[in-house]
Amino acid sequence: MSIEVANESGVEVDESALVELAGHVLGRMGIHPLAELSILIIDEAAMAVLHEQWMGEPGPTDVLAFPMDELRPNSGGGREDDAAADPALLGDVVLCPQVAAKQAAEAGHGAQDELEMLCTHGILHLLGYDHAEPEEHAEMFGLQGELLEAWREVRRKP
Repeated sequence: MSIEVANESGVEVDESALVELAGHVLGRMGIHPLAELSILIIDEAAMAVLHEQWMGEPGPTDVLAFPMDELRPNSGGGREDDAAADPALLGDVVLCPQVAAKQAAEAGHGAQDELEMLCTHGILHLLGYDHAEPEEHAEMFGLQGELLEAWREVRRKP
C-alpha cells in the first residue's frame, strides 16, 4: 500500500502510527496491496473552509473523506497477483488534530487515540460505508470498533 501523510496543521502528530493503522485497516478490509491513500492533517481554519465548501456546514470538523475511485472492501483479496482486482487511488482522509484534541478531552482519552479512530472512520467512508441510516450506523461503527480493537491488539504485542 502506498500511504502518504502530509501534516500541515502545525501540531505534532504520530504520523507513522497513522500510516501503520491505515495499512492495517486496508489490509483487514482486503484492499489491493498497491492501492494508494493520502492522509492530510490540517488546522482548524483550513478544515473550516473544506467543511463549508464540501458539506455546506460552518466551522471546522474532525474528519472529511474524499473518495477517488469506486472501491469496495475485499475487492482485492489482499493479493498482488489477483487479476480481477486493480490497484486504485482510494482518495484522501483529512484530519484536524485541534478538533480531535477537544473531542478526546471530552471523551476522556488521548488525542492520538481520537485521531486513530477518525482515520479509521475516514477510511471506511472512502470504502463506501456511511452512517446516515440506523442500520448503516450500526454496521459502520461496529466495523470501526472491530478494526481499532484489532489494531490496538497488534500494537500491544511485543
